[in-house]
Amino acid sequence: MKKNMWLSLILSALLLTAAGCGSKPGADTTSTGSDGDAEKKQFKIAISQYVEHPSLDATREGIMAALKDAGISEPDTLKLDYNNAQNDSTNNHTIAQKLKDDKNDLIIAIATPSAQAVADKVKDAPILFAAVTDPLDAKLVSDLEKPGGNVTGASDTNPEATKQLMKFINTHFPEIKKIGLIINEGEPNAVVMSKTAEEALKEYDIELVKAAVTNSSEVKQAAESLASKVDAFYITLDNNVVSAADTIIQTAKANKIPFFASDRDTVEKGAFATVGFKYFDHGYQVGQMAAEILNNGKKPADMKVTIPDQLDLILNVKAAADYGITVTDAMKKEVKEPENNIIQ
Repeated sequence: MKKNMWLSLILSALLLTAAGCGSKPGADTTSTGSDGDAEKKQFKIAISQYVEHPSLDATREGIMAALKDAGISEPDTLKLDYNNAQNDSTNNHTIAQKLKDDKNDLIIAIATPSAQAVADKVKDAPILFAAVTDPLDAKLVSDLEKPGGNVTGASDTNPEATKQLMKFINTHFPEIKKIGLIINEGEPNAVVMSKTAEEALKEYDIELVKAAVTNSSEVKQAAESLASKVDAFYITLDNNVVSAADTIIQTAKANKIPFFASDRDTVEKGAFATVGFKYFDHGYQVGQMAAEILNNGKKPADMKVTIPDQLDLILNVKAAADYGITVTDAMKKEVKEPENNIIQ
């Protein structure tokens, strides 16, 4: 009897030990949440944006939308540090220094000056740029296909867009012989695009007349100085100038001078035409790249720089009369997606 009793006690102890060991995985799962799913990681992302204007704001909105679609959103899986330099180079560099000292899973820089400042300071975190015209000229990457460092992103221009717009002007506005360009030549992206436009216009014997500015407050005066000298206005993706586009629109309308832009948002605001794309879509593309880095461990070094490839003519028919423009059927026929890109 004693022998049987001891055997029973030993077996009971062994069963209790086995049960205890088997309960550990269940305990770990329960501690992560009532639904048994593992606790999601919260990513820390910093954004440095150079200035507020419709194109850059739409870019940021597109980035955030793509991240949300990838399961990364505040407050559960995202801690966001948004910084805006307010078109001030001192603020811009201060923000870059701050981000260098912070610990971020990813930094997103919107516009060339912000991207240059961040890339110069931060070497130990992935960086994505957006709304950058020429990443090579800005020295952000040395190879568009294989960036090789901690920086990559999406350019917001395709030289073909500028060439197509200049061809449209020549085809439909034979009276235009001089085009006024308001430009901040301190912005590399503006210089690159102006050269592309100038070369394209030479083929049509159209002169590009420049008026230099150093900040947004000078744009109105520059537009007024050009109004008596030119037959049309054109602007590049120049942050200082785009942020003051309202003053160009006012001057152009007052003088019945057609106004051509380089971004859709300025056309929606009141310029007549551009060849371009939606900046929200551009930002969404960058947001998808961000999700690949955060969720799937992709490295910027291995992610090629992208450029817009879905270009279309965008017309603001509603604004045309204010510039003295008669919109013809021939103009409209050049728009590939009239339901999206003819603004009534």
